[in-house]
Amino acid sequence: MKPTTSKNIWIAAGYAGVLILGMLIGPKFARENVSSKSGSFLSFSMDGRYEKVDKVIQIINDHYVDSVKTDTIEELAIEEVLKHLDPHSKYLKPTEASLLSEDLEGNFDGIGIEYFLLNDTLLVTAVTPNGPAYKAGLLHGDKIIKINNSSSAGAKLANKQVVEAIRGKKGTTVDLLIKRDDQLKNVKVIRDQINISSIDAAYLLNNEAGYIKISKFGANTDRDFAESLKKLKQAGMKNLVLDLRENGGGYLNSATALADEFLGYKQLIVYTEGLHEPRTNYYATEEGGFENGKLVVLIDENSASASEIVAGAVQDLDRGTIIGRRSFGKGLVQEPFSFGDGSVLNLTISRYYTPSGRSIQKSYKNGIDAYYDEVGSRYKNGELSSDGRSLNDTLYNKQKTYTTKSGKVLYGGGGIMPDIYIPIDTSGYTTYYRNINRTEILNDFLFNYLVKRIHFSDLNNLIKNFKLSDEDFRIFVKIASAKGIKPSALQLELSRKEIQKDLKAVLARYSFGDEGFYRVLNAEDRAITRSLEVFK
Repeated sequence: MKPTTSKNIWIAAGYAGVLILGMLIGPKFARENVSSKSGSFLSFSMDGRYEKVDKVIQIINDHYVDSVKTDTIEELAIEEVLKHLDPHSKYLKPTEASLLSEDLEGNFDGIGIEYFLLNDTLLVTAVTPNGPAYKAGLLHGDKIIKINNSSSAGAKLANKQVVEAIRGKKGTTVDLLIKRDDQLKNVKVIRDQINISSIDAAYLLNNEAGYIKISKFGANTDRDFAESLKKLKQAGMKNLVLDLRENGGGYLNSATALADEFLGYKQLIVYTEGLHEPRTNYYATEEGGFENGKLVVLIDENSASASEIVAGAVQDLDRGTIIGRRSFGKGLVQEPFSFGDGSVLNLTISRYYTPSGRSIQKSYKNGIDAYYDEVGSRYKNGELSSDGRSLNDTLYNKQKTYTTKSGKVLYGGGGIMPDIYIPIDTSGYTTYYRNINRTEILNDFLFNYLVKRIHFSDLNNLIKNFKLSDEDFRIFVKIASAKGIKPSALQLELSRKEIQKDLKAVLARYSFGDEGFYRVLNAEDRAITRSLEVFK
């Protein structure tokens, strides 16, 4: 496309965007329901100024100098409008909307494997127990050479292509050509529904302290949590560490259902309110699986939205101790509105407030890019490696204070500040280490070299005895150097421990699943250590 053509399309999209803004905020905006999980557009009359949107697009389609895709103009216009609202109102194309829904709903039709693109070939890194691939005889370590007679190898192979090839309607068949050791084998796998738990790990840290890691708040998070909680209590758990670090949120009602597990009857969990949304209070019910034991909630700079609802309720009501670093600061609630083509508008409809009445939404007055870059700036300004006591006053709205049930003073805006701040140990975070983590070198080294030489019969043995030898480390450095990542002697010395820990954790995940991964990381985690001290 010529530069002038591209420019003209953006100008046309801009005009259409201004017009669509009226449609988005106008009185003709209707919804089928007010569920926090779903919504849809009802038909409405396109009279007056709203007809201009269709007319502008039609004029472009009929008279523009070059051929353009109408749907491209519409999407550009919508995206341009949303840039002027807030950072979390998003337009999702049909494929994006479908993948997000499957992720949060916790199920899809597929074969039940996890994979990694190794040397331009799909390496099976995990097989869902009793899933379709498991029943067909696939093993982790198998390499998938072809999917339905089409090559699954190649440097340009995209994850989207793999997903589209493997997933499909329940009951249909996918033909795989796999390589196991040096043998080729044809395998037929009948697709079925794959259910994914939102619980990454649940195990005992010691005889009385349990640990549950939640990656997202999906449709079944409260059910999955209740099942994990029951097993841990049967094993003797009295106190709980709930890990919400790196949890970017999900469904509002899943967050309130989880908070309900810890809070007493009729305690206010959160409330929501917006210009067109009356105040809605969410209260704890009579049923709660863990209302009395000691509770620690772990958060960090990537804990957002639903995670902050749970942490905020626990903190405001003095139900437990919040440990970690300042959370992301997202206090806006979105509702999905579906179009007929499968695309979705996730529109911010209200703000949520913790039981004390504080909104933890951070400012976005400097634009969307600055809003998301704010987390990165915490590394640069030293917040993440500090004690958390000297944060800039502008992070919070200190004109109004809030108090917990016991009288502790809190502030609104800027996220949730933990009760106990755990800074990042950045001593090993050299430029060399950061560059390593921007690539797939760790996985390449692990799957190409390490798993062929090292095998542990059980997880405890791996945790206690894994150590990267000097020769192994030299080979790792050589592989990284071949990809243009070369360290100084000091960087090698500082980062070796971090690299070894990461390799150990990924090896544990490959050999023993997600629980193995988190048990390795938690063994040297200062936040976990501090949590156990709180229990004592």
